[in-house]
Amino acid sequence: MKTKQQTPRHIGLVKHDSWLEPYENAIQGRHDHAMWKLSQLTNNGRRTLSEFANGHEYFGLHKTKHGWVFREWAPNATDLYIIGDFNNWRDDEQYRAKRIPGTDNWELTLPEKAMQHGQLYKMHVRWNGGEGERIPAWTRRVVQDPETKLFAAQVWNPEPYKWKKRAFRPQTSPLLIYECHIGMAQDAERVGTYDEFRQNVLPRIAEDGYNCIQIMAIQEHPYYGSFGYHVSSFFASSSRFGTPEELKQLIDEAHQMGIAVIMDIVHSHAVKNELEGIGNLCGDPNQYFYPGDRHEHPAWDSLCFDYGKDQVLHFLLSNCKYWLDEFHFDGFRFDGVTSMLYYSHGLGEAFCGYEDYFNGHQDDNAICYLTLANRLIHEVNPRAITIAEEVSGMPGLAAKIEDGGYGFDYRMAMNIPDYWIKTIKELKDEDWKPSSIFWEVKNRRADEKTISYCESHDQALVGDKTIIFRLIDADMYWHFKKGDENETAHRGIALHKMIRLVTASTINGGYLNFMGNEFGHPEWIDFPREGNGWSHKYARRQWNLVDNKDLDYHYLGDFDREMLKVIKSERRFNRTKIVEIWHNDGDQVLAYMRGSLIFVFNFSPTHSWVDYGFLVPTGSYDVVLNTDSPAFGGNGLADDTMTHFTNYDPAYESEHKEWLKLYIPARSAVVLRKN
Repeated sequence: MKTKQQTPRHIGLVKHDSWLEPYENAIQGRHDHAMWKLSQLTNNGRRTLSEFANGHEYFGLHKTKHGWVFREWAPNATDLYIIGDFNNWRDDEQYRAKRIPGTDNWELTLPEKAMQHGQLYKMHVRWNGGEGERIPAWTRRVVQDPETKLFAAQVWNPEPYKWKKRAFRPQTSPLLIYECHIGMAQDAERVGTYDEFRQNVLPRIAEDGYNCIQIMAIQEHPYYGSFGYHVSSFFASSSRFGTPEELKQLIDEAHQMGIAVIMDIVHSHAVKNELEGIGNLCGDPNQYFYPGDRHEHPAWDSLCFDYGKDQVLHFLLSNCKYWLDEFHFDGFRFDGVTSMLYYSHGLGEAFCGYEDYFNGHQDDNAICYLTLANRLIHEVNPRAITIAEEVSGMPGLAAKIEDGGYGFDYRMAMNIPDYWIKTIKELKDEDWKPSSIFWEVKNRRADEKTISYCESHDQALVGDKTIIFRLIDADMYWHFKKGDENETAHRGIALHKMIRLVTASTINGGYLNFMGNEFGHPEWIDFPREGNGWSHKYARRQWNLVDNKDLDYHYLGDFDREMLKVIKSERRFNRTKIVEIWHNDGDQVLAYMRGSLIFVFNFSPTHSWVDYGFLVPTGSYDVVLNTDSPAFGGNGLADDTMTHFTNYDPAYESEHKEWLKLYIPARSAVVLRKN
């Protein structure tokens, strides 16, 4: 008697991608490791992961109805004092903490009058063989003395902020992200503030049509020029931009405008500074970080967290929950995920095949942490947004945890900006191939959503170039005034719009733009440092350029606004299928359809096509966006007011398709909507 052959039961990640079958044991093993750790941290489900991640409510300095309580995890300490304005910065028996019996935690209780809101303080820690002044790891407020440049914790107990918008649901279909930096978000050559951003920049973002802001450099960092990526105090919002309450007001008003707010969270490494950071909090440099060869990041001059320690997991998971609960952030973009995943930090690796993701060179502890972090974040806020900045292409990063993935909602499509840089640098315009462009902007795993982008802050830093500068370079200084454009400027304006349109219109999750790049902000980003005389000249955004209607910048900004409007006009745009209609590399023409919208591109620098035909669903079509419109700095060669009717062809009657014929000027793109 024949038995029915059983179909193998694969974990979900492998079901979606049969090429992963040889690595199923590794995928299952990573998943099981994370689930084992979850069970351990939650006491076999007797408490939630969210209840575990409440370290910020226990550690640090807190005002209670009886006075003040301070706690710190300091396993290597032999003595610990709080010193500050309230005791002339000297050891005082009243301010001496005690080790809680049977633990590595220290505690100090004080009467209400022992310290006041706004006073400065630090820990004075002693250990076997040494001592030092330290900023507590869990402190929520750190300020820098403008004279000495030294940092200190600050007693912070203001009136609680009263939220006007208590419940908020992000719009994610599609997610349109405006990546921004508070400090450089103003015209003036200085550090901007939360209030200035809220009053001056937030309305611009809303008007431009973005529904999410991604804020960089929120966690306190001692060196402004680190762009916020060398974090010292993980629970403190950067005081150089203002107070925590001012940040909360910014987020609250963004929510009232329908704009979600996510933050760049840096859990991939920490600053090495001992006086400001947690690198040697109590005489043990490995308290939070890996020992030995894995202690320091070889490229970033920073310290690498030991994700295998429960106390470190407690610290980082509590940090995630703190920003969600205390500030109402809507989620996170996790920085440096590739660095976390691999012992090599991804340095010098090509990642040419699946075996490179499962060759034993991966940090299972970090994979476990990322999985737990996503589990926690969505437990605290089911609508939260998590994005992984990851360049290696690790499968499953943005797949469901139950399928063996790591649980991110999105991953950054980091291949796309690299492709545009390579194309602009290495290919003549006549060699741009639509087939290659179309493949690259859609190159992603079917079961993982991505955030597509042409360029982020990475491409704007000193040593790199923005797209507009690669296209126009120094001619931006001399030929970006209306009526004075040369051919280089015209080319740059045209391609800037086309590159953005083909990238944004092929998303399967979201689209990201860095602050100012939408209107072709000139020059690079260079934060004040010794090498530039501590100048803020290039660490700002010149909004006056896009506001000046005599200059060409507003063409690009106006186009970006209309492009997003068209994308949002199609219901659930990012869920509509991308249906290729036509591509011809010889003609340099590409056409595809999403829902009721047809996108047509002519990348040829010289050839305009008359009556260029495509087979499309039968009906009539109106132009809703044209990169060549005079309103966007184009030539206005086509009549966009006319309705385009399809032409009957009996050969395709059964398919309900007819010919749509268009005039497509050189180096232009048009979007049409089916009536």
